[in-house]
Amino acid sequence: MRVDLARYEDIANWLNLASEVEPLFGPLLTDPRFHRALRNHIERGTAFCVREDDGPPRTPLMGGLLFSPKPPQYEIGWLAVAQKWRRHGVGRVLVEHVLGLIQPPAEMVVTTFGNGIEAGQAARRFYEQLGFEPAELAPSSPEGESRQIYRHVFR
Repeated sequence: MRVDLARYEDIANWLNLASEVEPLFGPLLTDPRFHRALRNHIERGTAFCVREDDGPPRTPLMGGLLFSPKPPQYEIGWLAVAQKWRRHGVGRVLVEHVLGLIQPPAEMVVTTFGNGIEAGQAARRFYEQLGFEPAELAPSSPEGESRQIYRHVFR
C-alpha cells in the first residue's frame, strides 16, 4: 500500500470518496469550499491518497488525506477511507505518512467527532492509537454536532 500525491486526474475519485463519507461529514459534493480546498491541496502537493492496487492517477481511491504544514503547527484537514477499505490499515498508512513529514518541535492537530457522537467513536479511538490526545472542543459541525480537537505533540 503506497501513499501518493493526488493529481488533478484523481479529482473524480476524491469526489466518489467524499460522497461515501457525507453521512458522517455532512455535504461535501455541493460545498464549493471542499472543492476549492481539494484543488488547493493538490496544487500545493499536500493532498495524499492511496489508490487501489497502487495504481496510477484515475485509479479508485482507498483513502485520502488533506494536510496543512505550517510549522510548528501541522493539521490534518480531512481524512477519509472508502467503506470497503476500512480496517485494512489505509487510514493508518496515510496518517503515519504525514507524521513522518513533521519537523519537531511541533504539534499535529485534527478536528474529529465529539465524545457524544456514536458514529465518531471509531475515529476518536483511531487517533488515540496513533498518539493523539483529546484537547479543547471545536466549533460544532454545520449540522450542530459536537467536534473536538485532537493534538499530537512532538518535542
